[in-house]
Amino acid sequence: MFTGIIESLGRLKRSEQEGSNLHLSFECDFTDELKIDQSLAHNGVCLTVVAIDGSEYTVTAIDETLKLSNIGNLKPGDFVNLERCMAANGRYDGHIVQGHVDTMAECLKVEEKDGSWEYLFKHPSGHENLTVEKGSVTVNGVSLTVVHSDPEHFSVAIIPYTHEHTNFKSFEVGTMVNIEFDILGKYVARMMAQRMG
Repeated sequence: MFTGIIESLGRLKRSEQEGSNLHLSFECDFTDELKIDQSLAHNGVCLTVVAIDGSEYTVTAIDETLKLSNIGNLKPGDFVNLERCMAANGRYDGHIVQGHVDTMAECLKVEEKDGSWEYLFKHPSGHENLTVEKGSVTVNGVSLTVVHSDPEHFSVAIIPYTHEHTNFKSFEVGTMVNIEFDILGKYVARMMAQRMG
């Protein structure tokens, strides 16, 4: 379980294909605190630490993860947003985030607004792929509030701190990001769809 509050940025050092799996080795400023078998969200994707070697650690992404997320598109030197799972005595500063990415979305617009930034994204439509204005959404692992919403688009606004301390600062038109829709909204949408037949 995560909250969507990013702790740090990780930098991809190398990746290695093995069958349909992809092993990715990162470095970050808390590698020395990690343990084998620990869960760590990378751009919102929950991955398990499988090896640690000095300042680097390795995680493995399976085919399903690669199909639904931007993890397979990463190149050495790329940065990912990192969050360790929430401690049992921690605060929910963001919202309930599972680390289970639903789909990818394309950035259609980046607009600087005199001290903040607004981003517009397009995602596949579907009864569980939904946002509501002033509701929560996770973009590359970052818990955000939806500004505008329609069935295939939504926008979010971020403050300078988020812009500086996440990989949002590298987004441009065409950037593909990972989206996890709000789990409560997904359950409500599923129940409504079943009621409607």
